[in-house]
Amino acid sequence: MQETIKSNKIFKTSTLVKVGILGAIGYILMFISAPLPMLFPEFLKIDISDLTALLGGIALGPIAGVTISFLKNLLQFITGFSTTGGVGELANFLIGGSFVWVVSFIYSKKNNIKGVITGLILGTIVMTTVGCIANYFIILPFYETMGWPIEAVVAMGAAINPSIVDKLTFVIWAIAPFNLLKAMLISLLTLPMYKRTEKVLNKVK
Repeated sequence: MQETIKSNKIFKTSTLVKVGILGAIGYILMFISAPLPMLFPEFLKIDISDLTALLGGIALGPIAGVTISFLKNLLQFITGFSTTGGVGELANFLIGGSFVWVVSFIYSKKNNIKGVITGLILGTIVMTTVGCIANYFIILPFYETMGWPIEAVVAMGAAINPSIVDKLTFVIWAIAPFNLLKAMLISLLTLPMYKRTEKVLNKVK
C-alpha cells in the first residue's frame, strides 16, 4: 500500500512542486564541484548534486527521484552550461539516475534503516557499473569526435596511475574508483539526512 502511494505521488501537484524545487537545487549544486588531482585526472570533478535526487527519491518514491535527476541535467543543458552538447548530461542522468532508482526502490520495499543501507550498497555497485559502461561507450567516444583523442585522456590518467594504458584500463582504474568514491560520499551524506528530509517533504502538502 505504501509503495502504491509513493509511486502515485509524482502525479500530485504538491509533489511536482517539490520535485521542481529539488531539481533546481540539484542544478545549482552541479556548479559546486572539486577536482581530486592526486587521485584522478582534473576533468573528473566530485559534486553532490545527486544528493537532492536521492533524498527526494527516498521521501517521494523512485519515480520522483529519477525525475529530479533528469530535471537537474535538463536545466544544465537548456541553460547553455553544457560543454558536451548534452552527452555529459545524458551520462550523468544515466549514472546518477541508476543510483537514485536502486536506493529509493529498495527503500520503498523496506522502509527502515536496513532498507536504506541495503539500497546504498547496491546502488553504489550499480552506479559504479553504469558509470563504467556510460563512459566507455558514450563519454569517451564523444570526446574523440570533438578532437580530444583517447590517447590524451589515457595519458592524463597514466600520469597519476601507471596501470592506465588504454581506454579500458582508464575506465577500470579511473572511472570506476571515481564513481565509487562519489557514491560513497553521497551515501554518507544521505544517512544522517534522509529521515528528516522525508518528514519535511511528506509534511508539506
